[in-house]
Amino acid sequence: MKKLILLLFPNLLLAQFNTELFIPSTLEGTTFELTIDESTRQFFAGQTTQTIGFNGDFLGPTLIFNQGDAIDITVNNDLSESTTVHWHGMHVSPEVDGGPHTVIAAGTAWTPDFTVLDRATTFWYHPHLHEKTNEHVTKGAAGLIIVRSTDEAALTLPRTYGEDDIPLIIQSKSFNGQNQLDERGNDTHFMVNGTLDPYLEVPSQMVRFRVINGSNERVLNLGFEDNRMFYQIGSDGGLLTAPVQLNRVRLASGERAELVVDFSSENGSTLSMITYASEFGPGIPGGGGGGAQGFDGQDTEFLEIRVGAQTANPITNISMALSTHTPWNENEADYERTITMDGGGPGNPFSLDNALFDIDFVNETVTLDDIEIWTITNNTNLAHPFHIHDIQFYILDKNGVAPPLNEQGLKDVVLVEGNQSVRFITKFEDFADPEVPYMYHCHILPHEDGGMMGQFIVVEEDDALGFDEIRKQFRVYPNPVKDKIIRVLMPDQLDPQSTVGFTILDLAGKEISHFPSTVCGPSNLKVLYLNEYNPGIYTLAIRVNGKYESSLRMIIK
Repeated sequence: MKKLILLLFPNLLLAQFNTELFIPSTLEGTTFELTIDESTRQFFAGQTTQTIGFNGDFLGPTLIFNQGDAIDITVNNDLSESTTVHWHGMHVSPEVDGGPHTVIAAGTAWTPDFTVLDRATTFWYHPHLHEKTNEHVTKGAAGLIIVRSTDEAALTLPRTYGEDDIPLIIQSKSFNGQNQLDERGNDTHFMVNGTLDPYLEVPSQMVRFRVINGSNERVLNLGFEDNRMFYQIGSDGGLLTAPVQLNRVRLASGERAELVVDFSSENGSTLSMITYASEFGPGIPGGGGGGAQGFDGQDTEFLEIRVGAQTANPITNISMALSTHTPWNENEADYERTITMDGGGPGNPFSLDNALFDIDFVNETVTLDDIEIWTITNNTNLAHPFHIHDIQFYILDKNGVAPPLNEQGLKDVVLVEGNQSVRFITKFEDFADPEVPYMYHCHILPHEDGGMMGQFIVVEEDDALGFDEIRKQFRVYPNPVKDKIIRVLMPDQLDPQSTVGFTILDLAGKEISHFPSTVCGPSNLKVLYLNEYNPGIYTLAIRVNGKYESSLRMIIK
């Protein structure tokens, strides 16, 4: 088989599979304790690699939650430095989301609690400390979350963990010359569940794979060596309406998919899972086009599957109706906003809206219970996976074309290809906090750490004083600015007793100047004098009553 496959796929990189795939242990119930700590592991005989793990030396246990349960978690930080833990994909309040603001200092514990509101699906958890996410995840700090529900339990699907329901945390890793994990290096190895060169024994029946692309950057293009068809039954936010037959599934960093493969008549056979990178162009991370990394543009085996006897109660068919989805209609949208992906090239880091992340600056303000359409426009030549916290969304279109069936379920990560746009629709429900923001960012970890990230707050309508509607009517003129004078026209609906202040930032998000807040008064016109500014593009941030910020782009000639 291998010789035949090599003839059919001359770009195929073969592996020697000699280590049984590690299956992470599970923690169940409503009370959980995780300890993150430095450790070591021998990935290579006789050599020790420095690692980070949860409750162990690498990765962490699989947390099993039930929809509707009230969950209490203790996270002990035994690292020598601060970290955070983010429940990637989960719909929780910003205080327990685990973003960069929720820092767990070294030697302390964090005790979030929340009710599981999500559908049955596969999430994951990992650190999210600004400028340290890439390092901590590279060294092993990540784990799987499975949410179960009564609806999912009523379906005919494989769900015996570790037997016919298998977690696959797929990561490409870089080991340097001292066999240490290096977040800055080129990929040298693939691993699954922290295992190099793994093989997996499965029963000859339907087998479910919960797949996470946990790579720092690389996009996966998953299939099997014989090009067989399989079913995708779930995406980031839960089950699809019905199984979708595929022979490839593309997953960007942070994306998940639940796959079911039929091995019913294959007892005794062996086959490999492959990522078919040769089918990608140069604009996809890990694709061809002269990249320096050895896997770029190469079809690479990363897991050998050995099929054995059936279990006592095998699943040999699966339900063809899985879940109900009713996406919001575009006509229901209360607000639309656009986020641009910019930058790239030497000395020009990737950014969002031409600005780098500023932990003290709120980029967007959302009103609770609003339905919004977000357009993510990629002005670079490289595809970036866009991830948003708090909510799941439905993709409306990719560059004007409806998404494929397997991307028509709920999502929290979407790959936006170079010089293209993606539109999605979502509703911001349940949680509002004017102080603690949620994040949105590129899920290529070096880009995220480098500042390709923004943040938003969700506020209740009464607290916002109608600001979400008012914000649409702020105007600056003339723009481009002439004679270093700009006028800000504020909405008629703004209460004259409101205070309004302004902050000007450069493209990197650095504050240039700060105009103190003054009472709006009877005039809705504010005049700002910008004599000291050099020509360029700036952001004018507007503060209303000292709490809520909107931003407008202005050009000074």
